Amino acid sequence: MTHDLNRRAVLRGIGVLGITAGALNLPATMPTAAAAPLTRILVFSKTAGFRHDSIPAGIAAIRQLGADNGFAVDATEDAAAFTTQNLARYQAVVWLSTTGNVLDAAQQAAFESYVTGGGGYVGVHAAADTEYDWPWYGQLVGAWFASHPNQQQASVVIEDRANASTSHLPAVWSRFDEWYNYRTNPRAAVKVLASLDESSYSGGSMNGDHPITWCHDVGAGRAWYTGLGHTTESYSDPRFTRMLLGGIRVASRAVAADCRPETGYTRLFDGTQASLDRWRQAGPGGFTLTDGTLTSFGGMGLLWYPVEQFGDYSLKVDWLMPGDDNGGVFIGFPDPQGDPWRPVDAGHEIQIDASDADPSRTTGSVYSFQAPDTALRQQALNPPGSWNSYEIGVHGQRVEVWLNGVQINDYTSARAIALGHVGVQNDGDGMDISYRDIRVRRDSGGPGRELARGRPVTVSSVESGSPHAGANAVDGNPGTRWSSAFSDPQWITVDLGETRRIERVRLSWEAAYGRAYEIQTSADDTTWQTAYATTTGDGGTDDVAVSATARYVRVHGTQRGTPWGYSLWELSVIGS
Repeated sequence: MTHDLNRRAVLRGIGVLGITAGALNLPATMPTAAAAPLTRILVFSKTAGFRHDSIPAGIAAIRQLGADNGFAVDATEDAAAFTTQNLARYQAVVWLSTTGNVLDAAQQAAFESYVTGGGGYVGVHAAADTEYDWPWYGQLVGAWFASHPNQQQASVVIEDRANASTSHLPAVWSRFDEWYNYRTNPRAAVKVLASLDESSYSGGSMNGDHPITWCHDVGAGRAWYTGLGHTTESYSDPRFTRMLLGGIRVASRAVAADCRPETGYTRLFDGTQASLDRWRQAGPGGFTLTDGTLTSFGGMGLLWYPVEQFGDYSLKVDWLMPGDDNGGVFIGFPDPQGDPWRPVDAGHEIQIDASDADPSRTTGSVYSFQAPDTALRQQALNPPGSWNSYEIGVHGQRVEVWLNGVQINDYTSARAIALGHVGVQNDGDGMDISYRDIRVRRDSGGPGRELARGRPVTVSSVESGSPHAGANAVDGNPGTRWSSAFSDPQWITVDLGETRRIERVRLSWEAAYGRAYEIQTSADDTTWQTAYATTTGDGGTDDVAVSATARYVRVHGTQRGTPWGYSLWELSVIGS
């Protein structure tokens, strides 16, 4: 969010702080990643089994990467290099298509100590066909080789487009290689960066879930592995060599990356137009969609997800700030009804702005409420022009923020954010932010999820000659509504599809509202129990706590508050 002094948020009492960067002992320019520069790596290519013809090309390519990017490359096939003293010279060791048992017990112990103490491991292709009798190595590489079909073209699905090794790749990458099947699926223990679409080639044997590139932390060290790289031609492919460079940087921690395993997430925006069509823009400006990436223009506006409100959840958003730009991720807000300032006032923004002098308005802050841990943020942040990843945990009133896998903020809010919508901001012309892969995991014990969205609806009537059908009240579109005939009584019923536990019902009224109405529940759409009743409704949004178990929910109006019919923008049922 921009820090211009004429902001409505400032005028509403946040305050104007006459603080300079120097007064706060903050850098006057944008911070860069605090990771140590990459200076030297070791390439190890000893084979005790099949030897790949591509090894010389691989060594040459990695040497060229070093020459082009300012780090030295030593290459060896001598296992005697694996001593504690020698390994300490390197930030990462690349196992380039090694095969068989290549280290003795003392060398294994030295390498294990090196990695768990903070060193980096990069495994390429047949590195997974190595050291089958060394259990720790199997955990390090992630999964051992099982088999492979003939070399052929296949589609590589990029699952993490923020990681430095995969952020440059298209969402689906078609390439020719030798495609390994693995003895086990590593997904539960690693962060999968790319996987194979087994329908795109013949011979995949991992039941449709086929990780092919991944990373994970091992003690204080980090491992990165790719099954690509069998062919000699791979090492003259700029997409592959850039991927390899990114893997070396990730493993050596020269760039920040989130390598924690990721399971249980649902993508709200997966890079496709179909998923974007489920979102709504509030306020001016908007976003373009290119190669699975949303890029902001104009503003100040907000792209928000109306389909569901979330409670007790983890939200992940990948983002890129090209320069001194500005944006943010919003959580915990009600339907903005077209006004992007309503989320500012009712929810919270997790800020993206590395140069604001106010630490409570910089990247990682809960905007204007709490600054991040500056030292941890500095360590975790990749610089402008690079992709970063937020994880935002919302559990009740607690907001936790992770940047590239490092927790940098923990804030307890006084606002009613436990259940609400999520969105991403377009702050204004020249404040360009890009977003990818917006996904959410619902955690247990929270206030539930939206149950009514898209479910079948029946109504007592529809306003004569109007398109305002009952289904409009559960379509997730705040611009459509159900409107009844101009008489009493009237009702709208939603079928939840099965018996559900109901915790809240939220009614967003149009100008025509119910003065007296009941919220009723039923197991069979015949016998009804009253869960809530009012005779003093006054429109706006009614957020009603309900405790019931039922399949059907009905809003039964007995007295209109206006001369017109009952008119609902949205009928939300929250539960589990």
